[in-house]
Amino acid sequence: MATGVVLKTVYLGLGSNLGDRAAMLAAAVEKLDSAEVRFVRASGLYETEPAGSPAMKDQPWFLNQVAQFETSLFPRQLLQRTKKTENELGRRRGVRNGPRTIDIDILLYGKSVVRTADLEIPHPRFRERRFVLAPLAELSAELRDPVSGRSVGELLAGIQGQAIRRL
Repeated sequence: MATGVVLKTVYLGLGSNLGDRAAMLAAAVEKLDSAEVRFVRASGLYETEPAGSPAMKDQPWFLNQVAQFETSLFPRQLLQRTKKTENELGRRRGVRNGPRTIDIDILLYGKSVVRTADLEIPHPRFRERRFVLAPLAELSAELRDPVSGRSVGELLAGIQGQAIRRL
């Protein structure tokens, strides 16, 4: 990255429940890692039960992970990059919360709060999802949600239920 470029630390949530899930998560990280989006580290892998209605639960379990990157991209540019990566890895948009080869969510972008028609950061549902909070806490339990001010560890401690296991 060029000298003088301001880098933001971002956390991306990755998920897959079709095909070779672990290979898909690794491929997503590899494709994202670039001059503008530099990979720093990733959590372990977590297997999680699909959330939602009984109909949505009738699908393969997800493999989830959180990856930390440093980026020079602005939030909407990062969103475009994540969507392009999903498309390159065969993501086809179908039923909301349905099965997918890969899902990449921007969880946190520095301490920024972004609310536009097509992007909300922090991710609007990250505070209520064990499959996001557990791997995020593995990376940085003291990290603070810029909206609530609560740490990831505190948010995770408040979650009830939601089947998950670290692989």
